[in-house]
Amino acid sequence: MFYYLFKYLHSLNFPGAGLFNYISFRAGAAIITSLLIALVFGKKIILYLQKKQIGETVRDLGLEGQYRKQGTPSMGGLIIIASIVIPTLLFARLDNVYVLLMLLTTLWLGTIGFIDDYIKIFKKNKEGLAGRFKILGQVTLGLIVGLTLYLSNDVVIKVNVTAPPRTHQVSLEQSSVLNPGTTLPGTTSVNVKSTKTTIPFVKNNEFDYAWLVPFAEGKPKQLLAWLIYVAVVIFVVTAVSNGANITDGLDGLATGVSAIIVVTLAILAYLSGNIIYAAYLKIMYIPNIGELVIFAAAIIGATIGFLWYNSFPAQVFMGDTGSLTLGGIIAVFALVIRKELLIPILCGIFLIENISVMIQVSHFKRTKKKYGEGRRIFLMAPLHHHYQKKGYPEPKIVTRFWIVGIILAVLTIITLKTR
Repeated sequence: MFYYLFKYLHSLNFPGAGLFNYISFRAGAAIITSLLIALVFGKKIILYLQKKQIGETVRDLGLEGQYRKQGTPSMGGLIIIASIVIPTLLFARLDNVYVLLMLLTTLWLGTIGFIDDYIKIFKKNKEGLAGRFKILGQVTLGLIVGLTLYLSNDVVIKVNVTAPPRTHQVSLEQSSVLNPGTTLPGTTSVNVKSTKTTIPFVKNNEFDYAWLVPFAEGKPKQLLAWLIYVAVVIFVVTAVSNGANITDGLDGLATGVSAIIVVTLAILAYLSGNIIYAAYLKIMYIPNIGELVIFAAAIIGATIGFLWYNSFPAQVFMGDTGSLTLGGIIAVFALVIRKELLIPILCGIFLIENISVMIQVSHFKRTKKKYGEGRRIFLMAPLHHHYQKKGYPEPKIVTRFWIVGIILAVLTIITLKTR
């Protein structure tokens, strides 16, 4: 909203109004605003949740200190959602298809998570929303995102990009806010509707889903490629949102890991949306994708602000309202910047937590069928509970998972040049 107001004021030569043209300025404003919302209104929301006795009911899992969490307010994901949506509405361009997709993702999965938490807390049903309804909601969102990326004329990439020579004075900010049909002086590029994405660690690191249908030609090939791409979108959204949900088991764990991931995605979005950096790094240039830096900044401020209350010992839990939302945001963000094949690296914490549960369950069922008694590989799944069972203090486990998350984030950024 402020973008359009100050754009109008800038046309009237209002002093300082031109600052709102810059992604860096609006991102800075978004992160400060989201942080303040989380800190100031977060406390009010926590007090309200306590007053309404919206607290966590702890099951006996045999974990040290688990009963200290009894009654801790849940549904704190509302703090995160408000801290993301409000700054985005204030500082981002609302005619940007990518921003609109991210807002839809936030509200869609936030609603599913809220319903799940509501059933758990108010209906006293620990199972919450039936799994099939969660999956249906995630699949539907994936379908909407995939079809939007397929049908929208604003979703394009530029190929054959050549950066402007030194004789042309072009600012980095100017090169980040191009419309899809414009080209900077001294540059060359072609708009294409493409199913290409980025694949790490290889030269010419682009993968086209159309390669998976070599038997087709022309329009049928394009249609089949997009069908495959939409299926991939659905899978990624479902897998990552569930991975974040499973990771949300210790104070500050999912929040901190998500913040680290989003910082990395913000860097990748800025580089992919800047024609100078994209040409220099020889990576895919995506017009208007840089606007997502404002959205990412809001998430960073929201998660850091939420950590103020969610760090050990937590004063509030995000619940499924927050964890499903953060996971879905990360998935869709990676998809729209064409970095979904980097998710196994960047979201390695989510992945290993998911895998630990699948290994534990499958091994238990297999051994029960074979020996008549189920056996476990881990002391408890997901993996963070395994380390709790081994006697590690909760803050130490969380901090070490954060460190691993930072290492994975650095490795993800390194893939830009490691080919």
